Amino acid sequence: MSQGTRSSRTRRILTVSGVMLAVAAALVGYRTLNGASAAVDPSGLAMVEVGTMVQSVVATGKVEPITKVDIKSKANGIIKVLPVDIDGAVKEGDILAELDKEQLLAARRGAEANLLAARAALEAAEAQLQKNIVEAEGPDVEFARRALERARSLFAQQLIPQSALDDSQSALDVAENKRRAAELQLAVTRARVAEARAQVAQSAAANDRAAEDVANATLIMTIGDIDQVFVRGKVDEADIGRVRLQQLARIRVETFKDKVFTGRVTKVSPMGTEKDNVTSFEVRVSIENPGQELKANMTANAEIVLDEHPNSLLLPEAAISYDAQRHATVELAEPAARNGRRAVSVKLVVGNGTKVQILEGLKAGDQVILPT
Repeated sequence: MSQGTRSSRTRRILTVSGVMLAVAAALVGYRTLNGASAAVDPSGLAMVEVGTMVQSVVATGKVEPITKVDIKSKANGIIKVLPVDIDGAVKEGDILAELDKEQLLAARRGAEANLLAARAALEAAEAQLQKNIVEAEGPDVEFARRALERARSLFAQQLIPQSALDDSQSALDVAENKRRAAELQLAVTRARVAEARAQVAQSAAANDRAAEDVANATLIMTIGDIDQVFVRGKVDEADIGRVRLQQLARIRVETFKDKVFTGRVTKVSPMGTEKDNVTSFEVRVSIENPGQELKANMTANAEIVLDEHPNSLLLPEAAISYDAQRHATVELAEPAARNGRRAVSVKLVVGNGTKVQILEGLKAGDQVILPT
């Protein structure tokens, strides 16, 4: 074989070997890249976004009108006329309800009659008391005693018979018995007078109730101005320290799922209430409601905005991992890496329980792997 032929064959072998090595390298590279992309599930990625970091607290409660009045009747009775209806507008001076007065007047007349009867019974008891007082003093006893003394003197002079003396003694005995009986009756009569006075007081009170019937007021209706409403909700003691008057609030109700109403914090209770070992504070969020879309007693969630950071780099909190020293890291998706990811230290600012604000370590558009 000539030297030229051997040289040409050697070049062909080297060329074939080079092609095979290139193919092998390509296969290895393909497998490596394919393995890296397969190691990261696209559904487990989160993108760093630019947005507004909002820190808030939610107070859940019922929609209530700021101005609400319970209309009550001072007297019990049957409503005769009700000129207003539910959701009707009223103004000052409008008659809201009229009661049937016949039943009320009859009750008043009966109460007045009972009062007059009680007063008459009291007068009779007091007159009887005065009579018993006089009888208890026993004026006839002294007269009978003097008559007996005269009779004894006359009998001693034999001027009157024994029967006359006996009659004088009997008269004294009768007078003394009458006085003792009057003394016993006096206590009974005084008790009757006290009872009669109590009956007069009771009848007078019943007469007043018949005229006013204040104690048993009847709720007829409740009226309220729903042009301005508020949500009365509870805020946990861990968050109440950051709630301030006039803070912005976003209100959502189940009826209007895609609509957000705007309100302001107008009241923060200075005293908390404890329930199930949890202390919370009442917060009132006032809402303008000119279209009257919000109705009383609707359940509402008032998101009170505590702080806002616009143009922030945001990432789900679930993507953050912490070491023993509380240093924050994330796993950045990087196809060039052996396992398709790279650990990156990040510096955080604030979080709201769902997302965190990134200050350093990432940029907008970075893909971060969520822990599984």
